[in-house]
Amino acid sequence: MKFEHFALNVPDARASVQWYVNHLELRVMRSRPDAPYTTFLAEESGRVIMELYTNPAAPVPDYASIHPLCFHVAFVVDDPDAASTRLQGAGASPAYAERLPDGSYLVMLRDPWGIPLQLVHRATPFPSH
Repeated sequence: MKFEHFALNVPDARASVQWYVNHLELRVMRSRPDAPYTTFLAEESGRVIMELYTNPAAPVPDYASIHPLCFHVAFVVDDPDAASTRLQGAGASPAYAERLPDGSYLVMLRDPWGIPLQLVHRATPFPSH
């Protein structure tokens, strides 16, 4: 098996998609123009990673109340502090930062809808990065 994607029911899929495209450099791989506005987003390699939609058949979780250690979306970056500052300028809110014993550096923040985001610079990157 290969991992394909994970999906999130969000309050405004069209706005969320635009924010992720504009500020996290994701791109739309497939999109439905009508409700529930299902959109698959990919990172720079073209690998689909995330599906966003607004589907009233299920409640939208209160993402802001979920601790980032329970759930977060992680992005590899060269400079987590600079990326965090840029994203905060685009409406994200800070959560916390942490240096790991191996030298990796993690910055947690939340997108404008409360979804926890992690910006990570690993001391030893995963092989595909």
